[in-house]
Amino acid sequence: MNTMSEKQIPLLDLQAQHAQIREEVLAEIVRVVDSQKFILGEDVKKLEAEIASYSGTKYAIGCASGSDALMLALMALDVHPGDEVLTTPYTFFATAGAISRVGAIPVFMDVEEDTFNLDVSLMEGVLTAHPKVRAIIPVHLFGGCADMDPIMKMANERGIPVVEDAAQSIGSEYMGRRAGSIGKIGAFSFFPSKNLGAYGDGGIMTTDDAVLAERLTALRVHGRTGKYFHQWIGVNSRLDALQAAVQFRYLDGWTAGRDRNAGHYRTQIAKLAIPVIPAKPAVYQTRHVYNQFAIRCQQRDGLQAHLKKQGIGSEVYYPLPLHLQPCYADLGYEKGDFPVSEKLAAESLALPVHSGLTVEDIDYICESVRAFYA
Repeated sequence: MNTMSEKQIPLLDLQAQHAQIREEVLAEIVRVVDSQKFILGEDVKKLEAEIASYSGTKYAIGCASGSDALMLALMALDVHPGDEVLTTPYTFFATAGAISRVGAIPVFMDVEEDTFNLDVSLMEGVLTAHPKVRAIIPVHLFGGCADMDPIMKMANERGIPVVEDAAQSIGSEYMGRRAGSIGKIGAFSFFPSKNLGAYGDGGIMTTDDAVLAERLTALRVHGRTGKYFHQWIGVNSRLDALQAAVQFRYLDGWTAGRDRNAGHYRTQIAKLAIPVIPAKPAVYQTRHVYNQFAIRCQQRDGLQAHLKKQGIGSEVYYPLPLHLQPCYADLGYEKGDFPVSEKLAAESLALPVHSGLTVEDIDYICESVRAFYA
């Protein structure tokens, strides 16, 4: 292969995706701007109803980001300073950051190699060792659900609420149930790189609990229950109308493209006998939405540099697990405490999987990977 390629395949091509719906988007933006109704309002209510229906829940409450969705969920569940919250060290920082923002303490637990999600076989021991755990946040990483039934069983036995971090997994399913409909609250992100991305930050929370829905609705506007009346101390975390206007109707089409592309990757990797381990849904992950298509591989950094020379975008999610981040040094974790998370941090690489890819693009990527290991 050439040392430098004229062919360019970005990890995510938002410009190409936008081009397909540009005129509709611009018309909606003009409509919202002309209305001068930017904060919450009817567009947000419409999206909330659509997301609730799509996720199989009674309520959905928009907010300013996926990070805020997690924080507001913990606030609504009365997680207090000094409480402990169990989660994974192999995730985007916002998961643990939300715990810290409410003054609680992250308790980390290792993950499975195959799914990148919490290893439920470890949970009984961790909960026994940490009786101050007041919430559990399983992350549905890369578009695939965590193993929720055993998580819910152990949580319910102890009266511990579960918040699903579904930031990367809108529309994904666990045993036929949608992400965000299984725990007490689901938290989603509309960051532009997500399957349902906004034109800026945005998030939403789902729940079946009317009391929690009312509280979340208040907490996102400073805890307000009536004009200038505040039942709780909340935050300013409102979803604006510009972010709610257009893209939801395209979500399933884009998701189908991602699924098709992931399947072609697996076919080609097997056909070419490439020595990497591709993402493959677990049996209980009855709908994987492939926010990322992550392979596990040796010589990961070398492979990434090689792909860059071929014009192929890729990304490392995540190079340093949360328990080894400098800001969490005071928790006392050390290298080696979560060996699977540390292994994935060294071996995982996300390849392009967005719906705009062609079969020829994926063939080129797979051949480029094969050439590196040849």
